[in-house]
Amino acid sequence: MLDLTYPPIILTAKAGFRLLGQRFDLTGTEHVPRRGGVLLAVNHVGYLDFIYGGLAANPSGRKVRFMAKREIFDHKISGPVMRSMHHIEVDRGEGLASFHTAVDYLRRGEAVGIFPEATISRSMELKELKTGAVRIAAEAGVPLVPVILWGTQRILTKDHPKDFSRGKTIAIRVGEAMHPTAQDPVAETAELRGRMDRLLEETIAAYPVDEQPPGSWWLPARFGGGAPTPEEAERLDAEEKVRRAEAKRARQQR
Repeated sequence: MLDLTYPPIILTAKAGFRLLGQRFDLTGTEHVPRRGGVLLAVNHVGYLDFIYGGLAANPSGRKVRFMAKREIFDHKISGPVMRSMHHIEVDRGEGLASFHTAVDYLRRGEAVGIFPEATISRSMELKELKTGAVRIAAEAGVPLVPVILWGTQRILTKDHPKDFSRGKTIAIRVGEAMHPTAQDPVAETAELRGRMDRLLEETIAAYPVDEQPPGSWWLPARFGGGAPTPEEAERLDAEEKVRRAEAKRARQQR
């Protein structure tokens, strides 16, 4: 693919990382193949995850085409930028087109990124994973590589003010590839979830203690943090869904 904007955007992002004094802890990036189609399954804890998630493939020289919700593409500024980088628009109501686009990209040898949770996790734990990741990888005949991000939620996420203060550590941990067949998408998705859960625990355990004291709002409750439990997060998600539906109805009635 012809990339006119992606390289300068990467350089700009890296300059921003340096300006913010961010430290990166990258582990397992050798699991991302240097060529050929590959699907990266990334956890979702913050609004900037598609920026940091691409770094998992950076050491291999790959540019990741992320699957992202349609609303981002509808924005007058982010939309043209996302299209210029060949990211993939996802309509949550009808995902068949994005499924086929992702498979096409992968068969052409691209690296594609997907957030199998679909939405940001308020609990900072993994939410239920959709089966789309294993089905796309199986259909395209490419490896599925789990990726865990940690620390991105400290910058910009749901229910908390943005914080672009200097000196944060961003951890990126890449696991060994799976090779789904889609003969049993539910079981393979459970396997992916298990792998990502283990990676998440390892990443949290290895994160700098001085940046993650007990009670930190971005730390899961079961690790002694102040984040909502998965059950509490599910309730908050449901309340948000109701608010959005009400706001949509109000807009339609104007």
